[in-house]
Amino acid sequence: MKANIFLNFLVCTTTAFHNTLSSSQHQASFSSISKTTALGAAVSRRSVIETTLVGSIAFLSTAPVFAEKPPLPTYLSEPTDEFKANEAKAMEFKREQLAIKVQFNKVIERFNTQSKSEKDFIRDLNELQDLVIKTGGLPLGIKKDELYKNIRRKKSAGFWPTKVEYAYQALIREIAYQQNPNTEKDTANPL
Repeated sequence: MKANIFLNFLVCTTTAFHNTLSSSQHQASFSSISKTTALGAAVSRRSVIETTLVGSIAFLSTAPVFAEKPPLPTYLSEPTDEFKANEAKAMEFKREQLAIKVQFNKVIERFNTQSKSEKDFIRDLNELQDLVIKTGGLPLGIKKDELYKNIRRKKSAGFWPTKVEYAYQALIREIAYQQNPNTEKDTANPL
């Protein structure tokens, strides 16, 4: 850091010195050791270095040597009451989601294994739709795509009447609505 400051200062002072030379003196022979500035004073390489060193030492002596670092944050060894309350809420939420997931899994399992008729398919799909409405979406651990794959697997098995397809599409629409309930209507936009 200090070296960078020193080099920057050195470049600035030598550039300033170089700019003070007149253009006629600039074109003069560079073989001579001493040069004359625009003010007419003789300048040697040694005086330039001495001036630069004195100026840089003065500059560096005014800069703070060690900047104070802010103290490192201290971590709590014991959890606070607020943290414990949030952890209790999180555990309660997970328990509720697990109970809801069990209900979903019962219906999905019944749909995949026991349902054989149109009436059974519609009942299970409507029950899934009611659970989605009741819980405000799918619970943690049940993915929308996996649910759709299970239902489509049953659909591809063969027997899939039109009324069952209506119930399946209603379930898809309800899941999409629960995930993004855009209830604000934009009357200005015709699309």
